[in-house]
Amino acid sequence: MLPKFIEEPARQVPLYGEYEVAVLGGGPAGIAAAVAAARAGCRTLLIERYGFLGGMGTAAGVTNFCGLHANVHGEMHRVVQGVASDLLARIDRLGGLSAPHLILGKILAQAYDTAAYKIAADDLLAAHRVNVLFHALGAGVVMLDETRIGAMMVETKAGRQAVRADIFIDCSGDGDLAAWAGARYELGDNNGGMLYPSMMFRLNGIEPAKAGEAWRTIPALMERAEAAGTHRFPRKAAIVRPQRSAIEWRVNFTQLARADGGAINGLEPDELTRGEIDGRRQAVQAFEFLRTVPGFENSYIVDLPPQLGIRETRRIIGGYMLSGDDVLGCAAFDDSIGVNGWPMESHIAGDVIFKFPPIPESRGFNELPYRMLTPQGLDNLLVAGRCASMTHDGQSAARVSGACFAMGEAAGTAAALALSGNAVPRDIAVHRLQLDLREQGAFLGQDQPIPQGL
Repeated sequence: MLPKFIEEPARQVPLYGEYEVAVLGGGPAGIAAAVAAARAGCRTLLIERYGFLGGMGTAAGVTNFCGLHANVHGEMHRVVQGVASDLLARIDRLGGLSAPHLILGKILAQAYDTAAYKIAADDLLAAHRVNVLFHALGAGVVMLDETRIGAMMVETKAGRQAVRADIFIDCSGDGDLAAWAGARYELGDNNGGMLYPSMMFRLNGIEPAKAGEAWRTIPALMERAEAAGTHRFPRKAAIVRPQRSAIEWRVNFTQLARADGGAINGLEPDELTRGEIDGRRQAVQAFEFLRTVPGFENSYIVDLPPQLGIRETRRIIGGYMLSGDDVLGCAAFDDSIGVNGWPMESHIAGDVIFKFPPIPESRGFNELPYRMLTPQGLDNLLVAGRCASMTHDGQSAARVSGACFAMGEAAGTAAALALSGNAVPRDIAVHRLQLDLREQGAFLGQDQPIPQGL
């Protein structure tokens, strides 16, 4: 019988570099965290597994920002500002940003070109002198003691290397760094249920005049196709919308499940493998249906993204866990560091159900407390993005890019404050953090005027 484990000989790991702040993950949270820390004067390294930035927005082909806007008493406002504004302006200068569009009749999203996003993110980090390490996969930590991380291990084409930093920020999405360091976390709904992953894809060759506003008619066409027995769809709430060029549309008809019907677990390699293969199969089936829709007859798949789109895995337990009630109740917090205007999403088998705060009665956004970013029991680690401290329901809303930008900017600014004051991040003066964020253009809710414009 073969042994179940192989003992790896002890070895000396080369030191890649020493920094004041090291950020794992180059999605919206990681981009904003690295920029904020470097802008405050910290020697900062951003580590990313791919050769480009953007996280799920590029690697999973999401191609639109959600959560930048809120429906405030029936009027739309872009409530996520700061670093996000700088990035959007750079994407726009490259001709890669679409005007915000209404979805679900209640909220705005904003599409972009993924190539422009990648280039703009590179430019943004270079402008703030952020050190970047691409093609580096986080692989573990070495602890100084029970509460402090001494170094993070990364696997690169040059082999395993170590990164030392005074403060680490986990923007990995999966909470990898925090989990390796011993942080407490929850997984999904704690009963094995997580938000279902999706395989996005893009079509080209659409005839815009003929397709018209096809997103309005496609749901009825799907119902007819299923009733006729010609097609079966893994989920009802399909997304089919044009990009900046109307001959190209983004598509999400997919929902990736295990054999038992539960969501694919993005932490399990075998399940991820199955999800990637099944996702491409579902994409082809969706494409075959779309070829029957007027305007799509001559379309073709122009892009399948590098990876499956993961919505939820670990959620780190911090000083406060943002809840679904906080989202629906438009909660306010004394330690707010930004806001979220996106609704809750209940991803159930075969469908997606959105739950909004009362509209137009409510202000339409909840504040995000700084305590979400501070893991319990660890003194030189912050978390930001979809792995921050939230319940399953709270995370279904605040996992999107808008809130991730806000959390990341706050985490990077907080790291710099902690270093300048020789403090543990959870113990910094939050009022000083809020002052710095406001001066940098961020909107925190509280007593600030609602930002005008889209």
